Amino acid sequence: MITLACLVVVVAGLKLASSLCIPILLAFFIATVSFPVTRWLRERGVPRFFAVLVTVMVDFVLIGGVIVFLVMTVGQLRSRWQGEYLPMIEKKIGQGREIALDYMVKMGNDPKESERQINEVLSDESMRNALQGVEAQSWWDVSKSVLDFVLGVFGTTFIVVLLTIFMLNEARMFGRRMNSVFAARGPNFHRVLTACKDIQKYLGIKTVVSGLTGLCAYALCFIMQVDFPELWGLLAFALNYIPAIGSVVAGLPPVLLALLMRDVQTALIVAGGYLAINASLGNFLEPMLLGRRFGISTLVVVFSVLFWGWVWGPVGMFLGVPLTMLLKVGLDNSTDFRWLAVAITKEENSTAAEEIIIKEAAEPKGEVST
Repeated sequence: MITLACLVVVVAGLKLASSLCIPILLAFFIATVSFPVTRWLRERGVPRFFAVLVTVMVDFVLIGGVIVFLVMTVGQLRSRWQGEYLPMIEKKIGQGREIALDYMVKMGNDPKESERQINEVLSDESMRNALQGVEAQSWWDVSKSVLDFVLGVFGTTFIVVLLTIFMLNEARMFGRRMNSVFAARGPNFHRVLTACKDIQKYLGIKTVVSGLTGLCAYALCFIMQVDFPELWGLLAFALNYIPAIGSVVAGLPPVLLALLMRDVQTALIVAGGYLAINASLGNFLEPMLLGRRFGISTLVVVFSVLFWGWVWGPVGMFLGVPLTMLLKVGLDNSTDFRWLAVAITKEENSTAAEEIIIKEAAEPKGEVST
C-alpha cells in the first residue's frame, strides 16, 4: 500500500509539473535523435561549439519549416473544402440516399415511407448545415487549435534550445564524469549510461523507420493521385512514433479522401498500401533493427500511449513508448525489479531476456564506457 501511495504521488507530481517536464523531454528527444550529427561533425575536426550550434540550427530550421508547411496546407485545405470537397460530399450523400432507398424498396417497404424516413436522416438541408458546421468548426477552428498547440509546445523555444545545446555539448563528457564519480567512491552509473545508450539506439532506429514510412506514404498518395500527399507523408512520419494507434490514425484521412475523390476501389488500394507499409516496416524491419532487447508487449505499448497521453497530453503520446523503453531498460538493469522488465516483454522475447540476464550477470563489471 505504501508503494502504491508513493506511485500515486509521483504520477500526480509528473502531471502537475508538465510545464517543466515537457520542455526537458522535448530537448532530450531532439538531442538524442540529432546527436549522431554532432558526433559526425566532431569526428571531422569541427570544434565542439560549432558542431553543437550547427546541429541545433538544422533541428529548428526543420521544425520551423514543418510549422510553416502546416500553416500553408491548412489554408489550402480550407479553400478547397468549400469549392471542391463540399460538392463532392453532397454528391456522395445523394448517391447513398438512392442506394438506401432502392435497398429498402427491395426489402418490401413502402417507397414513400422509405423515402420519408431516409429524408429525415439524410435531408439536403440537414446535411448541408452539418457540412457547413464541419467547415466552420473543423477545418478552421480545429486546425487553428492544432497550430496553437504546436506553437504552444514550442512557445518555450528558448528553454528547449538552451537545454538541447547543453545536452549535446556535455553528451561525450557525461561518461567520463560518471567514471570520476565512481572513482570518488560514489554510485556506479554504468547501468544508467547503458539505458541512455539503448534509448538513443531506439529513437534513432524509430526515426529512420518513421522517415521511411513517411516517404512510402507520400509515394503511395502521389501515385494514387490523392490530394496533399506531402501532408499525409508528414502525418505518417509523425504518428509512426505512436505504435498501433498512430498508423491507423495516419491512414484514415487519405483513405477517406481517396473515397471522396475517386471510388471505392482506389480507397481500398490506398488502405491496402498503408497496411503493407506498416506490416513491412513496423512488423518486420523495425523489430529486425531493434533486436529482441527492445521487445515490449503490445498491450503494454497501448497502455503506455494512453497513460503518458493522459499525463502530458499529445507530447506524452508521442514520447510514451520511449519513456516506457527507458523504464524497461532501467528495470532490466536493476537487480530487484528485473522481473518487471521481463513481465512487460513480448512473449517470444522472454527466453532471450532470460539469456541476456544470465549473460550480464556473468560479465565482470569494469570501468564505465564513454
